[in-house]
Amino acid sequence: MSDQKPAAHVPDGLTRFFTTRQMAPTEKGFVGYETVWKPFQKEIEYKTPKQP
Repeated sequence: MSDQKPAAHVPDGLTRFFTTRQMAPTEKGFVGYETVWKPFQKEIEYKTPKQP
């Protein structure tokens, strides 16, 4: 089991709301994944309503 091959590179996973990327392997050989979320809604600056 000590003769393990390094993990193959996996292409980025693209979806509507997030992107998943493979991270570099650690010293022990663990390969993690990073998730980058896209914003669900747009924020606009609040404006005080006009006085009646």
